Amino acid sequence: MTLMTASALSGTGNAQQLKYPETRKQEHFDEYHGVKVADPYRWLEDDRSEETAAWVKAQNEVTFGYLNAIPFKGKIFQDLEKAYNYPKYSAPKKKGEYFYFYKNDGLQNQAVLYRQKGLSGTPEVVVDPNKLSPDGTTRLTVFSLSKDGAYAVLGFSKGGSDWQEYQVMNMKDLSMLADKVEWVKVSGASWQGDGFYYSRYPKPDGSALAAKNENHQVFFHRIGTKQELDKLVFEDPANPQRFHTVGTTEDEQYAVLTVSDRGKGKDGNGVWVLKKGESRFVPIREEITDASFRIIENIGADFLIETNDDAPNGKVMLFKTAGRTWETVLPEREEPLESAQLAGGKLFASYLKDVTSRAYVYTPTGVLESEIQMPGLGSAAGFGGDQEDTFVFYTYTSFNYPSTIFRYDIASGKSSVFREPEVTFKPADYETKQVFYPSKDGTRIPAFITYKKGLKLDGTNPTILYGYGGFNVSLPPAFSPTRIPFFDQGGVFVQANLRGGSEYGEKWHEQGMKLKKQNVFDDFIAAAEFLIREKYTSPERLAIQGGSNGGLLVGAVMNQRPELFKVAFPAVGVMDMLRFHKFTIGWNWIADYGSSDNAEEFKVLYGYSPLHNIQTGGHYPATMITTADHDDRVVPAHSFKYAAELQAKAGNTSANPLLIRIDTNSGHGASNTKKALETQADIYAFLFRNMGLTWK
Repeated sequence: MTLMTASALSGTGNAQQLKYPETRKQEHFDEYHGVKVADPYRWLEDDRSEETAAWVKAQNEVTFGYLNAIPFKGKIFQDLEKAYNYPKYSAPKKKGEYFYFYKNDGLQNQAVLYRQKGLSGTPEVVVDPNKLSPDGTTRLTVFSLSKDGAYAVLGFSKGGSDWQEYQVMNMKDLSMLADKVEWVKVSGASWQGDGFYYSRYPKPDGSALAAKNENHQVFFHRIGTKQELDKLVFEDPANPQRFHTVGTTEDEQYAVLTVSDRGKGKDGNGVWVLKKGESRFVPIREEITDASFRIIENIGADFLIETNDDAPNGKVMLFKTAGRTWETVLPEREEPLESAQLAGGKLFASYLKDVTSRAYVYTPTGVLESEIQMPGLGSAAGFGGDQEDTFVFYTYTSFNYPSTIFRYDIASGKSSVFREPEVTFKPADYETKQVFYPSKDGTRIPAFITYKKGLKLDGTNPTILYGYGGFNVSLPPAFSPTRIPFFDQGGVFVQANLRGGSEYGEKWHEQGMKLKKQNVFDDFIAAAEFLIREKYTSPERLAIQGGSNGGLLVGAVMNQRPELFKVAFPAVGVMDMLRFHKFTIGWNWIADYGSSDNAEEFKVLYGYSPLHNIQTGGHYPATMITTADHDDRVVPAHSFKYAAELQAKAGNTSANPLLIRIDTNSGHGASNTKKALETQADIYAFLFRNMGLTWK
């Protein structure tokens, strides 16, 4: 093994004074449809090897040596702590005489779950995850109360992993039962009587990162029993890469089985129901295509269903069981349907209009009663509840509007503020505007631009352009306290709503999928060109950022237009587009990306794969790749191989540092508040150092 330790020279900021670890190359080739593709760093896929561990250690020595030499990094962390240090609440959830909610006092690593009797009762702690691990990286991922509120399922994740362990709490005295359910993934906990449904995979051999994630099974666990006695409700070993999840209706009369087949490139799902006391699931939609179906709730023996079948923007239908007929409740609109929920005898539906929320109240039969007025152009979420509820909660936020919880009274149709954020941030000091710019093919793309008032359009502003563009995921307006210090330093934050998301319905999604993925990169590049053209910034002051699918985005556009950006932050990215489906849950992404097993799709994937398109002798922006050792969703091998290739091919020619920051005991996102703030401080420090700026 040839692996040289290295360190950054104190106080330096350019790549010529950095010595990267020398990464061993091996002679390895794969053949795809007659094309031989080299994979010299295949050994980095083994996260358990001593050689990989030594490589990680050497890379982190270089990266943290560089970061820790930046004199103003400590000031940045202090500013971030100050901005983040205020109480943060979730909207309450009512069950019986109690209201349950989460609260983070300010800088707690994990939010604490509380309950109180009535809205004015004294809160008591239900579970404090901060006490469950010394480093505060154990998270409470699931809290599901039984119908009578007597018991609850608590799901826990350790060190940022997607794997969960379920336990059961007696809600009378908040004591934990002996019940323990392990190896849970892609699952909820849905109660029916004295037990709950959940989904899991068979226990993997060896490392959780090496698990195949195949044969997703549904079980029923009866409280007070051991996991090995759980009843197997559903499995399909003939289709090992299908997801199987079960929910229950509010009256617990039906268990709802949802099956998706994304590993075969299908974007939709099938749905079955099992009536209580019966033994066989009955299909509502058996064939799995690209059409999605979600049961909102049952109305007697019939089912209210949200679907995009023959309706790219979504609609709500009533499936009548007796005649197996469908009736339209909410027809498709010009705006995409964001969510639909039944609560308090009303149907609450929210739509996206140019990426901002519009919420309406309907009768269960689809008669419009009122629109819920929002404070401005932003995002609203919530509106859930039980059928006997007389009010619901929702949360509203925007880039310059801290998350605020509202209470909507169903009888009067009026909203009122339930809980305002206790933050010193002054919205009037900042400005958000929505702009539209043309992409390469002329498509009109929206973006939000936020900054402190008084900004001069002279091309000198440090700017972060953020994007995602995939998996039918929308990027709505949202407040982040960690951006405030950046704005106060003259920074500009831009969020581009690229194709591939759900901002304008399924058609918008399809324009950024599979063979059309280049549209996403073109949209992002066009955003950068717009910001430069309008003098918000310049190539010397522009940074790009994205995580997961957004990390792929950053890696791809860095290869295609490296001269357009000064700094790049590809986070936990999907960088090897030829082998992504070989790791953990990666096969799930074939529905969005396609697969190298398909000749036509291979050609497109190979043409933009970040790992395979790095230019030898290229001049790249200052790059800090971020990943984590416990990421079992997008395994760190993606970032490891990408960093090794980037340093090998461009490390001697780029005037900018090409680094990888590998967090420990974290996963696909930071596993606690402290780690999140440390990562953000390093990002701002790296950005300002490489733009020749000082954090004041």
